[in-house]
This record gives sequence, C-alpha cells and structure tokens, in this order.
Amino acid sequence: MNGVVRTLQRTMEELRKSGHIVEIIAPSDGYWTMPLPTYPDIRLAPFAKSDVERRIVHFGPEAIHIATEGPLGQAARSLCIKWAMPFTTSYHTKFPEYIKARFPFVPLSLSYKFVRTFHNSGGRIMVTTPSMVTFLEKQGFDDLAPWARGVDLDQFSSEKRFNPDDIYGDLPKPIFVNVGRVAVEKNIEAFLKLDLPGSKVVIGDGPQLKELTRKYPDVTFAGAKFGDDLARHFADADVFVFPSKTDTFGLVIIEAMATGTPVAGYPVSGPIDIIPGSGAGFVSHDLRQACLDCLKIDRSIPVRHAQNYSWKTVSQTFFELLTPEYEPVARKRWRRIRRLGRIASSPYHLIKKLVRKISRFVKGKA
Repeated sequence: MNGVVRTLQRTMEELRKSGHIVEIIAPSDGYWTMPLPTYPDIRLAPFAKSDVERRIVHFGPEAIHIATEGPLGQAARSLCIKWAMPFTTSYHTKFPEYIKARFPFVPLSLSYKFVRTFHNSGGRIMVTTPSMVTFLEKQGFDDLAPWARGVDLDQFSSEKRFNPDDIYGDLPKPIFVNVGRVAVEKNIEAFLKLDLPGSKVVIGDGPQLKELTRKYPDVTFAGAKFGDDLARHFADADVFVFPSKTDTFGLVIIEAMATGTPVAGYPVSGPIDIIPGSGAGFVSHDLRQACLDCLKIDRSIPVRHAQNYSWKTVSQTFFELLTPEYEPVARKRWRRIRRLGRIASSPYHLIKKLVRKISRFVKGKA
C-alpha cells in the first residue's frame, strides 16, 4: 500500500462510477512473482507476457494506460507497439533516483535512458505536478501533462482529531509525524536526525524499518496503519514532516492537510507544488526551522487547502488525458488480431485446449 496504489484505486473507482468499464492487470492476478531486489514488498511478474496479451485482446480496450515500468508494463508496451495501439503512461516516482539510492554505482544517466525510452515510445506521459513536467522535459521526455492527486475528505477529516482520545497518549508533545514507506529513498533519517522538541513518530513499514528502529531508539515506530486508524494518526499529530526528495507528489501531504495538520518539507517537486502560498505549511532547506514554523499555523488553513484536491477531478483529468480509439476503429482492430491468430494463449488455456482434444479423441474411440 502506497500513494501510487491509492491513486490508481481511487481513479478506477471514480471512472467506474462515471460508467466506464475498467480492466486492471496486476502482479496479484495469480501470476508467478518474485520480489524486487532490495524491496521484497514489491512483487514482479516477469513471465506474464502471453497472458497479458490474451487478456488485452479478450477485453478489447478502447484505451490502454501503463502505470509502471515493471515487467507487466514492459509486456503491455511491447504489445501495443506491435499492434500500433496508442497508449499512455504515467511517471509516478523518480525511478532513477530510487536505483541510485540503493545502488550508488549505477549512473543516473543510464537509468534515465531506460525510463525515457520506455515512456517516449507511447503517447502522453502523465506526471504529478507542473514542476515535474519541467524537470522531465530537461531529461528529454516528450508530451508531458500534469495529473494531480486527490484526497478522501470524508476519511481524512479534522473531526478525527482527539476523537475519541489522543492516539499518541502520553508521548511528550508536540508530535512530529512521518507517514510512508520506510525506505532509504524516502530520506527519513533527515527527519530523525532533527533536534526537535516533543516526540517523533514514524508510521509505516518497509525495508529500512529494522535498521532505523535500532539506530533511533527514542523515535516511536508505530508500523503500518490503514483507514480511520491512519487518519487519526494524521489528525492527532501537530506537524507532518515530509523529508523525501524523490517523490513526485506526496499524497500523504494532502492527507495530512485534510486532517488539519500542517506540513514541513524540502523545496523540491511535490512540496513546492502544494505548500508555498497555501499557508498550510512551510518548505525550506532548513527542515528543522520549517517544522518549528508549522507549530504556529492555524489548523483550519490546511483543511481549507486540502479541499482543492478532489478524486472526481483527478479521475476526470486522467480520462481526458487518455488517447482512446473508439468504435468502430478499436473493435475492428481486435477482430483483426483475433482472426490472424496473433494471440498466444496462456499455459492454463493451452492445458484446457489439450484436455478438450483428448476428451474428444477418447469419446470418438468409444
């Protein structure tokens, strides 16, 4: 569970509410998977191409969107290119910087060449903010368009604060909290090293959790939280600290604001697109000072600013940025592909076909 997953889930929900039919192909669809090196929580499905092909042709979509650069995204991209089917992609995370954080010997230029080739081979590239459009244009990406993020204002509400009690109990106040994946690319140590009054709390799980728990015994590591429990951990905090320099947006920023909690962050993509001028937080290269300044903010201001982010608007923007082929063009395309037998059946369907043939043969002999 992370910001990308929540964004895709809510976008699909809103599209279905609007009457669209959506098919999602994900590693959790029964494929054999393997863990991403250094990140076992993320699963990769490297041998799913034939089944991806079968499912796409069976569904016959009018628009295809590829959300990630993993094996499933690679499979869908190669099939779309083979069929001359237009498709869009989205750039959710600074993938090259993530690789650099884990494998410093890998040049950024090499990683950017990979992701640039992947995305530029399609149509429009959806990115999170205007600053990311500018950043990626300098990296040689084409046809970029901003696609923001939303927040569930019913779930993440200021009414959750101290309701029914203070979820942080007897921890010394004020409470500075970070929510997200506990991983090196999130730069959480920049927060943990700060000399701040009160208590520091980290909500989340990830590959760096054990290391940081040992290294910072005075910090409260509360583990992953979901639903109303997560909303209360946002609401009962005094300041939300967002130290990441690799996120392209930071969905947790507006989730914190929706509960009334001001946000401190660095002046990088994501925070600089949401916080400056809002009065709902501070960005500064001096993260400690930004945290302390947030303590002076009226909590009604972040709440009002978060109301600018609606999932309905987010899903409508997504739909408008797609490059669909409407009937009869799309239907003709899928009929032609099926007729020419370009589809490679999955092992499951090959076995079913073999069983049917054997059954017919046995019945014929009988």
